[in-house]
Amino acid sequence: MSEYVLELKGITKIFPGVKALDKVHFQLKPGEIHALMGENGAGKSTFIKVITGVHKAEEGEMLLDGTAVHFKGPKDAQAAGIAAIYQHVTAYPHLTVTENIFMGHETCKGGRILWKEMNAEANKLLAELSADFDATAEMGSLSVAQQQMVEIAKALSMNARIIIMDEPTAALTKRESEELYRITEKLRDAGAAIIFISHRFEDMYRLADRVTVFRDSQYIGCYDVNGITNEDLIKAMVGREIKDLFPKPEVQIGEEVLSVKHLSRTGYFKDVSFNVKKGEILGLTGLVGAGRTEVCETIFGIYGQDNGEVFLNGKKVNIHCPQDAMDLGIGYLPEDRQHQGLILDWGIGRNITLSTLEQYSKHGWLNEKKEREVAKELAERVDTKANTIFVKASALSGGNQQKVVVAKLLASDLKVIILDEPTKGVDVGAKAAIYEIMGELAKSGYAIIMVSSEMPEILGMCDRITVMCDGKVTGELMRGEATQELILESAMAKHKKTNQEVQEVK
Repeated sequence: MSEYVLELKGITKIFPGVKALDKVHFQLKPGEIHALMGENGAGKSTFIKVITGVHKAEEGEMLLDGTAVHFKGPKDAQAAGIAAIYQHVTAYPHLTVTENIFMGHETCKGGRILWKEMNAEANKLLAELSADFDATAEMGSLSVAQQQMVEIAKALSMNARIIIMDEPTAALTKRESEELYRITEKLRDAGAAIIFISHRFEDMYRLADRVTVFRDSQYIGCYDVNGITNEDLIKAMVGREIKDLFPKPEVQIGEEVLSVKHLSRTGYFKDVSFNVKKGEILGLTGLVGAGRTEVCETIFGIYGQDNGEVFLNGKKVNIHCPQDAMDLGIGYLPEDRQHQGLILDWGIGRNITLSTLEQYSKHGWLNEKKEREVAKELAERVDTKANTIFVKASALSGGNQQKVVVAKLLASDLKVIILDEPTKGVDVGAKAAIYEIMGELAKSGYAIIMVSSEMPEILGMCDRITVMCDGKVTGELMRGEATQELILESAMAKHKKTNQEVQEVK
């Protein structure tokens, strides 16, 4: 009997012109949570697809319980007890939870689907996961965390003994992540072997016994989680030491550029006031649902305000739509880069110049040569990893997609740049590169507002921090005085009684 429930040896996968996997190795023990880490583009997604039968490897072998297996397709992998849960849930939103769980392996008798039995079984699976919704609920009505729970229930319905989780916490709140950790540990305790793919070190430390690192499509090593430092893990992932993950340059802060006074939008935020100065990086933070993104969307003109004023260089401005904001010199990088920041089927060059095409047009004719020159220069400025500017945005890693969105902002003549969760879902190497770009922009005189839920980057990159809670500004801290404890205290202000409330109770 083999020590490993799953073992891959020397796996190589080649696509036209690209070696996506180059002789990689992996070993998974029964009842183990094994982290798989690496930068975007390291080969993790291709590796999953080899295990689940989507891709067939050109070289190497895969063994289950010590016996070589050859999957002809995903059905073979499912039959062998392998299931994958992806970051972007592949669900049928207009069907019920039951229909999603049993899609492709319905319970039938005499040619009829046994809905009553399937609903009962689905509710039993959901109860095991402590779900707070019913199997008859429509999938599209559920949150991302709840949809992931359905995917886990689907894996259990197929008696999966090897479960692959691909960036499952990327779109979850801290509370939802803790719930996922609980479920993952429960699956492990029940005997499942789990491959947990994540960019987040806290996921690895919280769950995994061992971590395997891929870099540039190659196997770098397998390490005991308790025996490797952050520094060594980062070096294994990116191939070099990143001595300063937050390369915040010292910048002479200038005059006030943008000022928001008593801004309100009914149902979202109320009486919000703050400012940002030339060369300054202002952090806007708080718990999920605090109203940070909604404030930024209103400043940028995506949504209207009910009350309050916005001033630019001391002059009151009226912003009715995003074009008004951009004409005034305000740019916005949205949290969801794939749906709101890029046209994925377009080349990166046209994505970069899209919002400024009129600059390269005359009498209705587009000067494509000039447009391409500007796009190439900006792509190089943010160090986008691509062979040409004609590469589709969909072909880039998450970090490089984010760089393209930043380059698109730089194509415009801006004074203020709003970055909403700029490093969400990108690896540690890409994070360091984005922080470096932010530092360079601050040195160039841009006023930067960074919305972030990640405490280390707020503390590491911001000159000043504005904290929101329940739609209101509840604190402001300078770089030198800010700590995680003080930020959290302001971020949870609604849970504390004020002195006045205490006196009223007395």
